[in-house]
Amino acid sequence: MKKAVIFSAPSGAGKTTIVHALLDAGLPLGFSISATSRPAREHEKDGVDYYFFSIEEFKRKIVRNEFVEWEEVYEGLFYGTLKTEVERVWSSGHAIVFDVDVKGGVNLKNHFKEKAISVFIEPPSVEELEQRLRNRKTETEESIKKRLDRARFELQFASQFDKVIVNDNLAEATREATQSVNSFLQR
Repeated sequence: MKKAVIFSAPSGAGKTTIVHALLDAGLPLGFSISATSRPAREHEKDGVDYYFFSIEEFKRKIVRNEFVEWEEVYEGLFYGTLKTEVERVWSSGHAIVFDVDVKGGVNLKNHFKEKAISVFIEPPSVEELEQRLRNRKTETEESIKKRLDRARFELQFASQFDKVIVNDNLAEATREATQSVNSFLQR
């Protein structure tokens, strides 16, 4: 089953929560672990949450064409999808599910084309998104401002996705995502 399920959203919209719910629901999905140049947060583990690389190592992997897609999200902060990660999941007989930023989602859809469904999780409003980011208590004021500016930019890409789900009720958004993904996987 060489299919791809792509979830993208502005930071704080709920995509990671929804992706974890899909994985817990027993659908035949394998999670794609993204690569990043940022340092691990306290609770994160290399090879589980992300593959953590130095900026220099990330750039070497770019030069060696080891990514399906990659992006410099902020200056000096890279994220990407390793080709080996796609093969790891597909070789297990599962469809691969991505939890990526919006540009990464567009790039992945362009790469996988009809083998993929792309889902954009939209926050009910930018104000609600700001509240969610503040409630995390992991962001500085400067970081929140950067993320909100980026969110305003990313919301413009929603129309490039196969499905847009507004997450104003997590249970309903999760149900809608599960139904869409299940339908795609059965095609």
